[in-house]
Amino acid sequence: MNDRKLCIFNWSGGKDSTLALHYALQDPTIEIKYLVTTVTEQYNRISMHGVRESLLIAQAESIGIPLYQIRLGEMPDMESYDQVMHAHLTKFKEEGITHSIFGDIFLEDLRRYRETKLAEIGLKAIFPLWKKDTTQLIDDFLNLNYKTIIVCTQENLETFCGEIITKVLISDLPSAIDPCGENGEFHTFAFEGPIFKKKIPFELGDKVFRTYNAPKTDDVDQEHTGSKSPTIGFWYIDLLN
Repeated sequence: MNDRKLCIFNWSGGKDSTLALHYALQDPTIEIKYLVTTVTEQYNRISMHGVRESLLIAQAESIGIPLYQIRLGEMPDMESYDQVMHAHLTKFKEEGITHSIFGDIFLEDLRRYRETKLAEIGLKAIFPLWKKDTTQLIDDFLNLNYKTIIVCTQENLETFCGEIITKVLISDLPSAIDPCGENGEFHTFAFEGPIFKKKIPFELGDKVFRTYNAPKTDDVDQEHTGSKSPTIGFWYIDLLN
């Protein structure tokens, strides 16, 4: 097809990525060459989510799309992050990639940041979930029989860390918390559902608390934490495979 878009898919391993990929795979004009994931070099874990690289690899193998890892230092500054991403995006452009797909829902500043950086390379963005109601999205995710576990939460949501998302759990979230965690309240690991050829097995490990210096710019601040404070704390549950 002449109008077919050769794409990378920005894969976090969580529920929003999963649902966005589900929709993208149903679009006959989209061809996905890579699942692209940023991984923290020091820990071999998905950036911010804290999920082990081995589980990320298991996801990609179950989905059946090649995994492309971008290795980063822990909480890189904006300049370093942009330089690394620019180099990889340039490589994708040279391979014929034309579009980059994201699971973002409503963060306007983050969308503008992504589109601006892609435009510098001559790439375009696709947002399959954009401006959809987040309550409806999580309902759709669950109604499609996807399963996901909360692997990281902001400090005030510790009791939800390590819990599998259900409709009951979503109803139990504090009213100020977005049902999809789009403001950075929580992150997830998807392990079963239609895009996976087989369920990803894991066991629960230790729960730990970590604090970080919040990024200094609004764009990355919103992407990684949803916070404007100088430091922010997160609870993580380790998943073992």
